[in-house]
Amino acid sequence: MYTEIIDSKKSDFENAVQHLLVECGKLRTGRANASLVENLKVDYYGTPTELKQAANISIPEARQILIQPWDKSILDAIEQTIIKSDLGITPANDGVVIRISLPPMTEQNRKDLVKVLNQKTEEAKISIRSIRESIWKEILTKEKEENVSEDEKFVAKEKLQKVVDSYIHEIDEINKKKEEDIMTI
Repeated sequence: MYTEIIDSKKSDFENAVQHLLVECGKLRTGRANASLVENLKVDYYGTPTELKQAANISIPEARQILIQPWDKSILDAIEQTIIKSDLGITPANDGVVIRISLPPMTEQNRKDLVKVLNQKTEEAKISIRSIRESIWKEILTKEKEENVSEDEKFVAKEKLQKVVDSYIHEIDEINKKKEEDIMTI
C-alpha cells in the first residue's frame, strides 16, 4: 500500500531533477553551449517562441554560438532578446546570422557561477524534501484511516528515505559534474 503512494510521486522527484538539469544548462561554462540561449523566448510574429524553435543554433568554435533564424525578419527580435536576457553577453548581428562570442571567464566569474550552481542545487534538494514530506503526511493519514501497524509505517518511512537519498545523490552528482565544467579552464 505504501509502495503505491511512493511510486505515484516518483514523477515529481524526476521533475525536480529535470528542472535542475535545465537550470544547470543555463549556467555558462568556459566553452559555448547552445543551452545558454535555446530556451530564450523571442517574439516570433506576436507569439513568444523558444529560440530553438525559431532558429538553428550551432557552436562553430569553442567560445562562439551561431544563431541562424529560419526567417531573417526576426534577426532584430532575437538580438534584442539576447541583449535583454541576464546572460550578460552582446550579440553581433551581420544581417544573416547572429554571432555570440563568449569572453574567457575569470576565476571570480567561475566562483560566482559555482555559488549560483550550489543555490540551484539546494533548491532542487528542498523540492525533493518537500515531496518527501507530502508523501509522509499521506502515509500518516492512511495509517490513521486504516489502522495500519506502526511497524508498517516505519518500514514505509525507511523505503521513502531510501528513494529520497537516491534522488539527492543524483542531484549531488549533477552538481559535481557541472562544477567541474565551470572550474575547468
